[in-house]
Amino acid sequence: QVDVTAMARLFGYVDVTDSGFVAAVLSIAFNPLFWNVVARWEHKTRALSRIFGSPRAACYCLGAVILMLNCVRSHCFTEAMKSQPKLEGLDCHWAYYSGLAILAVGTVFVISSFLALGFTGTFLGDYFGILMEAKVTSFPFSVLDNPMYWGSTAIYLGWSLM
Repeated sequence: QVDVTAMARLFGYVDVTDSGFVAAVLSIAFNPLFWNVVARWEHKTRALSRIFGSPRAACYCLGAVILMLNCVRSHCFTEAMKSQPKLEGLDCHWAYYSGLAILAVGTVFVISSFLALGFTGTFLGDYFGILMEAKVTSFPFSVLDNPMYWGSTAIYLGWSLM
């Protein structure tokens, strides 16, 4: 027998039928799927590089699309958080400031990752044949293996707590 009490309690705090929640889940799932499929397709065919005239131009265009999709994802996430039921225990100053601190740490990891990798390093330049001269080992890569992913996760967790 399976005890479903914890899951039932969780669904008391998450309205999975809310259209904002569905949009957030779909955008969260779609974004990495999209950019990985497009990047692998480019690596295999070089089609975007031919269309845009150079690998660098194609990478910058894909990066711009990824940034726009991330704005949509962030908007959907924010709207979903506004419409979901709230935990009364998290409606206090310590939860807000904890969320703010987690969000700040995540922002440091994301921004420092971007600065260490540059635009093409961040936005899949290696699939376009744009390679770094050496492996990046400076901060934040000296602290975490995937600081951009961990930082983004921390930002969304902090935002959720807030």
